[in-house]
Amino acid sequence: MHSYISESDMENWHDFEVASRREITALLRSIGEKNQLIRMLVKGESDVCVTSILEVDADGGNVILDCSISPDQNRRILGAKRLSFETTLDKIRIMFSGEHIESTTFEGSPAFKMPLPASLVRLQRREFYRIATPVTNPVRVLIPQPAELGGGSKPFPLSDISCGGIAILDNSLELGDTIGKVYSDCRIELPEVATITTGLQIRNSLDLTLLNNKTNRRLGCQFVDMPRSSLTAVQRYITKLERERNARIAGLE
Repeated sequence: MHSYISESDMENWHDFEVASRREITALLRSIGEKNQLIRMLVKGESDVCVTSILEVDADGGNVILDCSISPDQNRRILGAKRLSFETTLDKIRIMFSGEHIESTTFEGSPAFKMPLPASLVRLQRREFYRIATPVTNPVRVLIPQPAELGGGSKPFPLSDISCGGIAILDNSLELGDTIGKVYSDCRIELPEVATITTGLQIRNSLDLTLLNNKTNRRLGCQFVDMPRSSLTAVQRYITKLERERNARIAGLE
């Protein structure tokens, strides 16, 4: 399914296979509701049709797709043993394949019908791929404090992590929200993986008011001057969290 992305390019992407029928249905419905165009590859790059999802019939286990304006292309699509699809949803590339496509009608117009794909791949640039960190045993970042505040380092819990940075929860509003401010020599302990040291630059700030009227601040921070070995450790930790998340989802179904 990755045939139209070069191997060197793949290193900059993070792929995640979705096999949960419920999640596949939800993703395909979102693509349809947002009217996202989908590239349908009939025989590789040489025969491409642009289509869209008209309806996702979860009970019947089918996806209804728009036809091509070309009758010849429609015949080739119906005669194809396997089709590949690619689209985007919220900066994420979605890829899946389909078989046994047949003609149908939708709201009085010609359309295609095919079974729901058994799996699909979400492909996202690594720096955009964020995963929530555990709530029960939170990951913490130790940020050095200035001398006037007594020096030393203070721990702050993480909200999520990506290969480009982290989101910090600053419940006591101690770090400030100056966009562009850099904190050097911050230590992040990634359980069962490694402890890394990196600079952090504040890129965005969001103040949230909780139900008890307390304010909670979420700071989006970008890694600065991070060694390659530390980035590898972050990637390993993200993969670990993903495996645990998949195991939980599988246990619920």
